[in-house]
Amino acid sequence: MFELDALLNQIVPAAEAAVAAYGVGVLTSAQRESAEATVRLGQRLLARILNRGADADPVRATVVGLADVGADQDMRALRQAELRIALRDLLSSAPGLADELSALLPERPAVQAVGERGVAVGGNNSGIISTGDGAKNTLHP
Repeated sequence: MFELDALLNQIVPAAEAAVAAYGVGVLTSAQRESAEATVRLGQRLLARILNRGADADPVRATVVGLADVGADQDMRALRQAELRIALRDLLSSAPGLADELSALLPERPAVQAVGERGVAVGGNNSGIISTGDGAKNTLHP
């Protein structure tokens, strides 16, 4: 539990200071700041993509379509899929763009299991992960 205690020793004073300064408003403030950070990242990524001239026209068109979708969730899902496809096509045909965009993304934290029988998966898992006492795992084809 040492790792957990060390982490708590860093988190609790910062959280207490935020609550002391902002009260309950710290919750909405933190959510807003997180959302704004995500939006700023999206803007930087799109700026880098859309400044590629005519190569980016299919992405530009899907961005416009997604922006105009309104409240129709089915149409939103369709436009999101179209954007994903347009981005995949552009990344496949533009050497170096994937590296440029990757450099803009925040570094992913290392995956770490904490505590007795802790499990951490850093990617996909196609098998069973079991930590229970006397667990019986069965694969069905």
